[in-house]
Amino acid sequence: MSQTRIGIFGGTFDPPHIGHLILAGEAVSQFKLTRLLWALTPDPPHKLDTPITPLAHRLPMLQAMIRHNPAFELSRLEIDRPGPHYTVDTVRLLARQQPDAERFLLIGGDSLRDLPTWRFSADLVAAVSKIGVMRRPGDFNDLPAIEAQIPGVTAKVQFIDALLQPLSSSELRHRISAGEMYRYYVTPAVYDYIETNHLYR
Repeated sequence: MSQTRIGIFGGTFDPPHIGHLILAGEAVSQFKLTRLLWALTPDPPHKLDTPITPLAHRLPMLQAMIRHNPAFELSRLEIDRPGPHYTVDTVRLLARQQPDAERFLLIGGDSLRDLPTWRFSADLVAAVSKIGVMRRPGDFNDLPAIEAQIPGVTAKVQFIDALLQPLSSSELRHRISAGEMYRYYVTPAVYDYIETNHLYR
């Protein structure tokens, strides 16, 4: 079996925050990943009706946040191809580029709950070695019900242990818009970028 283990962490990262870093860092450690790809999504199909900060802002924020860790790598698998961007297509593309690598998909607990609604979800589950799930406090997932819709998913799911409070990009956008404290929920570089460019006001 290949010794190359690649994590795939997709999202809009609007904005990227320390919760994302914690999930990524724990995934690298617990799965012994060779590298972790941050797959920044330009146009997520499930957020077509939601205003999203332009990629021209999200990209430099994410680059600034992850540049300190040599295991972290910005992926252009979605940036460089036209949308809509579905995770199954991204994983298939990675599989063609690195057929001998083990693939580990990283998602949040809310995404696990919604997984049966994802495009070709059974194919996606089959295409990865493991699905690392970060559960926020209060998350509830009925894994047997998900298994009934996607047979085999239970064997792939592995919950990631981390010290993490309920933190989300949507809550941070709300805080920034309301003028509330958010500084220490993001890295200094991301904070400086948001303030310099007056984002989320």
